[in-house]
Amino acid sequence: MNNKLFVGGLSWSTTDKELREAFEAYGSVTEAKVIKERDSGRSRGFGFVTFENEDDATAAVDAMNDTELDGRNIRVDFAHDKR
Repeated sequence: MNNKLFVGGLSWSTTDKELREAFEAYGSVTEAKVIKERDSGRSRGFGFVTFENEDDATAAVDAMNDTELDGRNIRVDFAHDKR
């Protein structure tokens, strides 16, 4: 079961809260996290959104991929495990 999404192309100003709010329309979000640089704390331009179930995650990919969020076109796809 894959219910974790990768969200790329985020604006530098997008927060965890804004990311969560953008995806909550498609189901119950358990976590929304913008990845930040360790030293500066600045956004790295991508994040992850985890849904309670896979159907909601699939709906979010279909609806949100290649749309605009905070003035930037974002890419949304299922996240892959680190290798």
